Amino acid sequence: MPKKVVLIVIDGLTPAMLESAVEREDVPALRFLVEHGEYGRAITTFPSLTPVCLSSLVTGAHPDVHGIPHLVWFHRGEQRLVEYGSSFSAIRAAGTTRAIRDAIFNMNQEHLSRNAVTLYESLEGAGLVTAAVNMVCYRGPARHAATVPGVARPAFGPSRFFYYNLFESDVTGAPLAIRTRARGSVDEYARVVGRWLVTRDGFDFLVFYLPDYDFASHSAGPGAAHAALAHADRAIVSLLEAAGGPDEFLERYAVLLCSDHGQTLVEQSARLQDAFADFRLFHPGNGRRAELAVTASNRAGMVYRLPGCSAEPRDLAERLDGEPRAAVVLFRENGDAVARVEGEELRFAPHADGWRTSGDIGLLPQPDALERSWAALANPNAGDLIVSAAPGVEFADLGGRHHVGGGSHGSLDLGDSEVPMISVGLGAPPARIVDVAPRVLGHFGVPRSAS
Repeated sequence: MPKKVVLIVIDGLTPAMLESAVEREDVPALRFLVEHGEYGRAITTFPSLTPVCLSSLVTGAHPDVHGIPHLVWFHRGEQRLVEYGSSFSAIRAAGTTRAIRDAIFNMNQEHLSRNAVTLYESLEGAGLVTAAVNMVCYRGPARHAATVPGVARPAFGPSRFFYYNLFESDVTGAPLAIRTRARGSVDEYARVVGRWLVTRDGFDFLVFYLPDYDFASHSAGPGAAHAALAHADRAIVSLLEAAGGPDEFLERYAVLLCSDHGQTLVEQSARLQDAFADFRLFHPGNGRRAELAVTASNRAGMVYRLPGCSAEPRDLAERLDGEPRAAVVLFRENGDAVARVEGEELRFAPHADGWRTSGDIGLLPQPDALERSWAALANPNAGDLIVSAAPGVEFADLGGRHHVGGGSHGSLDLGDSEVPMISVGLGAPPARIVDVAPRVLGHFGVPRSAS
């Protein structure tokens, strides 16, 4: 029987931050894993936003397969906005009850495509026990009732399932998880639950998700969130101690540790919808009259043509030619993907030998840019335009919020897209986050489901 596997995800951690942190004394768990494993830099999906990236991590697929397009998007079938939690202001703007329902339930039960298969579904189908702590993408076969009175809707996840304090498959004594930057209580909740699980050796595969670093990095910037990383490290230390010590932990478990996306500093904000102000833009209450829906958050945005809009995607893309805060505009035309950068274009499409291109390939110098852009556009839930922000720029969300002075992510750029990857007992570090799920399945000898 192969070793059990722990997948640790520190939301928003950049390679540079990890590489500098392990030289210090206050992240002993991270340093131990780097010293006893193999380390590399990997590339995430696009848009490089948490719901998209975590869905890619546990399905091994880009958004064209799993269907999650962004933090905020327009649901064509239901003619409404979906908001997973860009900010509290954005949640209020989208409708608080609806946004909470989308983030907690609908993302997994309705929006995550059935063409994608999660690690929990594949491994439990092979008779293994899977577990997840606070993981945003959690779809699995086990039914769980909510622990909070008045919440009648169940969730379907792994057998051992802990989603903050809302769903808990076991009583662990973990404290209340309050999702705030200042208190870091979510990672503390995860620490106690993780210790409980390892003490009982209660899983074959565990996803241990630590989001508090991302909150701190958004606020202070990716280079100024070391205290939050040390806090995350303490949660990992608890896993090692629960097994009897670091060496004993590695005797029992193989480990992958990564983040879901990077972060870069934000110096200015922009309203993507301002470029389309002469159109009737969608907002709750005018859906039947609107021509366009513009959804933006962090460093990526989308534009949806609605019924009655006479402008073609190319017409809309050309409107952004003089907008320096929109670095790359992507759209589909005649079976090709088109990347428009400062009025110049690159056309591309998959080909038997790789990619068929027309134009200057140098317009998309970002890592894996053709594959990631194509997959983002091929997502049936994506906008007709996808916009990657310029360096230092963030698009304000539905509530007008942004992270100027702090960190953000979402674009194609290297800083948003590069993540650290540590592999202990599972071979060379995966080069992309979409390679993580196949690596775990291969370790257990479980065939990858067709998608």
